[in-house]
Amino acid sequence: MMQRRWLLAATGGLALLASGCAAPPRPADYAAERPQFELDRFFNGVVSAHGMFSDRSGKVVRRFTVLMNCSWNGNQGVLDEDFTYSDGKTEKRVWRITKSGPGRYHAQADDVVGSAIGEAAGNALNWRYTLRLPVDGKAYEVEFDDWMFQIDERVVLNRAMMSKFGIRLGEVTLAFRKQ
Repeated sequence: MMQRRWLLAATGGLALLASGCAAPPRPADYAAERPQFELDRFFNGVVSAHGMFSDRSGKVVRRFTVLMNCSWNGNQGVLDEDFTYSDGKTEKRVWRITKSGPGRYHAQADDVVGSAIGEAAGNALNWRYTLRLPVDGKAYEVEFDDWMFQIDERVVLNRAMMSKFGIRLGEVTLAFRKQ
């Protein structure tokens, strides 16, 4: 009886461990999904967004809107973002993006440490970058695993996980709408 309990516990523990080690999604997992997400096509012209930040418990702690003026010249793009938060504060971020190959992007912004690396396939785009976030007069470098999914011609949904030292801090959720 004791051996049976130990075997069940060990099997359950291994199953739990294996599920925790599952590989994270990759853009290639979405290669067959449509519509095809073309960053330079969707983010060209005026795009608006509504979003929120949730802390690690899932509580929404900040809401915001974004108005974006986007333009492309060949493989070079500029996404000029104006944020307005629910508390009335405003913020600006200007992304300078280079399309470096099919489904491959590099981007910079003043508050991004180094470059953001983007990879697209099918209806999905994944950005990975470090953002310098101001909090209470200090700046913290936070890792972003940022996923965009094109729903149709006018809508892209965005979910970005934020972490520091591998610890999940929260999530940003956005709905972009092309004007």
